[in-house]
Amino acid sequence: MRNITDILARYLSDINLPSVSIIDIIEIILITFFVYQFMVWIKFTRAYTLLKGLLVIGAFFIIAYIFKMNTILWIVSKLASALITAIVVIFQPELRKVVEQLGQKKIMASIFPFDSGKEVKERFTDKTVNELIKACFDMAEVKTGALIVIEQEIRLDEYVRTGINVDALLTSQLLINIFEHNTPLHDGAVIVRGNRIVAATCYLPLSDNMELSKQLGTRHRAGVGISEVTDSVTIIVSEETGQVSVAQNGRLLRNISSSQLREVLEKAQNKKIVDNNKLRQLLKGRVKHEEKNRK
Repeated sequence: MRNITDILARYLSDINLPSVSIIDIIEIILITFFVYQFMVWIKFTRAYTLLKGLLVIGAFFIIAYIFKMNTILWIVSKLASALITAIVVIFQPELRKVVEQLGQKKIMASIFPFDSGKEVKERFTDKTVNELIKACFDMAEVKTGALIVIEQEIRLDEYVRTGINVDALLTSQLLINIFEHNTPLHDGAVIVRGNRIVAATCYLPLSDNMELSKQLGTRHRAGVGISEVTDSVTIIVSEETGQVSVAQNGRLLRNISSSQLREVLEKAQNKKIVDNNKLRQLLKGRVKHEEKNRK
């Protein structure tokens, strides 16, 4: 036993551990903070999907390296600089956005959130749900075409930029006025973020899905198209038939009732109760831990 102890002591004495200073600790904390903020930010953008695709490509390259696929590795080495440029081009809108947000972000508030109390966290209120349903079915009665995109986790800024900024509280009267025939804002889509109409006359990508009915027009194909590339919920009111439809996850649910629309919107509402006081949560966990140790 003593020989083993001597061997371990001699082995440990030969290990030269790097010295860690206060600056090194600060660097580690800063890098951890920025990596965490980057992952939180990218989760709510289209870049998250692109990043997962790049990770799949990276895994393929690792497999090629492990199994010594020299031809693939040679091609990658020659195209490495071009791939870096391509990544910058692909993520250009997201990179510009994160730099803009960095200038606006209240860093200390995000590090030390001392907000108190519990609150109901939701994407939009019950009043907004009621206003959306009323507007859609009022327009359906008079066959006024409408295209309403409701933002969820993935931000729709690139589509907001194609339209005209409105930034107004969502009401049924405002929606009806926007989509009224021969008005400046009636053509294109309205984008809703939270309880507000962000922009109108926005251009959306059209779906290439060949399974969609040939009877469907541009408005329905745009509604399905935006749902294919984002997690948004899109409400379409047909100008020809007066039917209300919903597009989500690349699927179109046609001719729905007001109760069905309410069910879809309440699901998208994502209502939940959260406790904002992180400091209180930390202290509460510490008290529970101490009580458990006493027992």
